[in-house]
Amino acid sequence: MYKIIIFLTSALSFLSLYGKDLPPLETVKYVDLKIYTGTWYEIARYPNRFQKDCVGTFVNYTLREDGKINVLNQCYDKSFEGKLKQSKGVARVVDNQTNAKLKVSFFWPFEGDYWIIDLAEDYRYAVVGEPDRKYLWILSRNKTMDEETYNQILLNLETKHHYDTSKLIKTVHK
Repeated sequence: MYKIIIFLTSALSFLSLYGKDLPPLETVKYVDLKIYTGTWYEIARYPNRFQKDCVGTFVNYTLREDGKINVLNQCYDKSFEGKLKQSKGVARVVDNQTNAKLKVSFFWPFEGDYWIIDLAEDYRYAVVGEPDRKYLWILSRNKTMDEETYNQILLNLETKHHYDTSKLIKTVHK
């Protein structure tokens, strides 16, 4: 029994260290939520189960009086002729100094990290990730993004944030 406990403890210790050789994910210094709210178009994302078959993805953030943010994610199912799918959620700020770390819930009591890790000075684009680097979104105020800006974002993701940009799926918009 003692050997089993030692083995399990060692295995759990190893698993808890797996994937933690990356530096902590950094967020932007500050986000003005009044400017950040509004409509964003997804330019690219990491594949994920909850956006399977989505095309033309966009999101609308609305600041509430209580400081939380209403989230309305929308996309077309499989094609632009497909049904418009919607997912409503609520985000709350967890770092009041920067407003760059939020928790988003689409189904209470479950929440996910939503960290703003890159943001244009004029809020024309934003990049959202989370500490484990399993999720990633590149967002824009427009349905398209020029290649120079996109490539600079990719370079920043690779060198500063240690994301594998080869996993990104570009989003198509009408």
